[in-house]
Amino acid sequence: MIVHCWGVIAAAMALVAWLPNPLTILFAIAVIGSRQLGLSILMHEGAHGGLAVSPRVNMWLSQWLCGYSVAADTLAYRAYHLEHHKYAQAENDPDLHLSAKFPTTRASMRRKLIRDLTGQTGFKQRRSQLRAALGKPMQPVPARLRYFWQALGRPVIVNTALFSILAFAGYWWLYPLLWVVPLLTWQQAVTRIRNIAEHAVLPSSDPWRVARTTRVDWFTRAFLAPYWVNYHAEHHLLLYVPCYRLKRFHAVLARAGLVNRLEVRGGYGETLRMASARA
Repeated sequence: MIVHCWGVIAAAMALVAWLPNPLTILFAIAVIGSRQLGLSILMHEGAHGGLAVSPRVNMWLSQWLCGYSVAADTLAYRAYHLEHHKYAQAENDPDLHLSAKFPTTRASMRRKLIRDLTGQTGFKQRRSQLRAALGKPMQPVPARLRYFWQALGRPVIVNTALFSILAFAGYWWLYPLLWVVPLLTWQQAVTRIRNIAEHAVLPSSDPWRVARTTRVDWFTRAFLAPYWVNYHAEHHLLLYVPCYRLKRFHAVLARAGLVNRLEVRGGYGETLRMASARA
């Protein structure tokens, strides 16, 4: 899955390097933004120990080949994400703020997606991340540098390596255009849509329905739901089932007559309409 993810990213960049025009650039931004979400999904898989049998190999893959590239850290993510599983949709759920504000209005949903696609959301998030990593201004410079290294040093190394590879190949401009721009725009929008589909507008009192599965076709998988992330109800039911087995797990539940107990919807359009149904 990791090789596939980076292979798709490389192919999209190669397409623009070979045939640069507005259509190929927009296509590549959408493809790469969805794969940046894919890297986050695979980091999430690593947080559950699903990338390798060896814990050390699993963590290395999750950190260096997935999380650091999108300025995320598996260990920090794991710490609160397991709390999310423990308290899903309850008051102690650390992710509750992502779903509690829904349903909202169509106008509010439209504004959110416009902010995502224009880079406003991504810019604010990265600015806050950078400020936090720099520590407090009154701290000594060496202390602030140590804190920055602990927070963002490894993501800087990975992104510097990615930029260096592109620059060595003679296409340094692909990094800002086809890595930074998708990370600040399309990746933000599809992450929001995924978050809404997974947990928004759910009956929190039913333990079988603390998460939602969304049926998708191949096109939606390519641009919105990579690596079986749409099988989220099954993931919450048995969180250590690897993501590449969730589709099979869904079929097992169907044969047992249990799928109807889960929250399953027919597409992301349906969940977005539910989440924006407030007058």
